[in-house]
Amino acid sequence: MSMQISDASKNIADQLHSAAIHLLRKLRREDVASGLSGPRLSALSVVVFAGPVTLGDLAAAEQVRPPTMTRTVDALVEQKLVVRKPSPDDRRSTLIHATATAKKLLMQGRERRVRALAAQIAALKPEDRASLENAAEILKRVIAAI
Repeated sequence: MSMQISDASKNIADQLHSAAIHLLRKLRREDVASGLSGPRLSALSVVVFAGPVTLGDLAAAEQVRPPTMTRTVDALVEQKLVVRKPSPDDRRSTLIHATATAKKLLMQGRERRVRALAAQIAALKPEDRASLENAAEILKRVIAAI
């Protein structure tokens, strides 16, 4: 049974979609300090927060072909941000693990992005901050239901 979606709901969804994209693009400026390209940083994030992972799973998560991901992982290995280790479940398979340096790099990046966003939120009127806090809670529930 298909649910009827109102124009108002579609408008809100469109505004949230646009705002999310713009927010991420603006906060991405903080990532320059990491010294990594966007694709390397994105792949590293998957390994840190979802890893250890196989190369195939990482390529799928990043929506790239395995040869492309091989080059990305090779560069991350060279930078000592990830290591390849044999899978304990399948000797033919290799898992990609994040190093402590990678975890620290990503946490510092997150702190920079959060600080940049927090500075903008701090400049809001108290009632706007309260509304934004409420909206963030609602948005978490919406995301959990997707």
